[in-house]
Amino acid sequence: MGMRWNILNPLVTAICAAFCLSVTAWAEDDRAGALLDELQRPDLPNWKQVEREIWDEWARSGSPSMDLLLKRGREAITAGAFETAIAHLTALTDHAPDFAEGYNARALAYFRAGLYGPAIADLARTLELNPRHFGALSGLGAILEETGQLEAARDAYLAARAIHPHDPDLERAVERLELLTSGRTL
Repeated sequence: MGMRWNILNPLVTAICAAFCLSVTAWAEDDRAGALLDELQRPDLPNWKQVEREIWDEWARSGSPSMDLLLKRGREAITAGAFETAIAHLTALTDHAPDFAEGYNARALAYFRAGLYGPAIADLARTLELNPRHFGALSGLGAILEETGQLEAARDAYLAARAIHPHDPDLERAVERLELLTSGRTL
């Protein structure tokens, strides 16, 4: 198993590097971009509301049919019906290949089904379409941490925290992995 994940290290490095290089160059003219900018404010007492609004914006494909596929896929994930979720979300990504949230949701279904390779591929596509998707970066961090790639996981969480500095789960993940990668004990 270690050999397989060593092969993925260059992929993870490339994803994180592409994120770091593209996040400053990627211009957003939409509401999600404005909300992501607002999320950067250090004095943001309503960050949870801003985060919810970002997720709501990301969930809008522009097509009621595609939005329904996303909704059904998410419901299937919640119900633990991962094969059904993957089927709905694959239909979504087939019909809306430029809709980042379709790939992100399918990555979650793959992850929950224990299919880490396809999950990482979908997270990479999510980040290609939406480099500021802190959820995809956090998901990447979770997979990497679970598979023992602690330094790469820390880097993914750091990238997510750079976009969403208010999320205490990201802060705890970064702190935990900084301890684990530094050689100190918890």
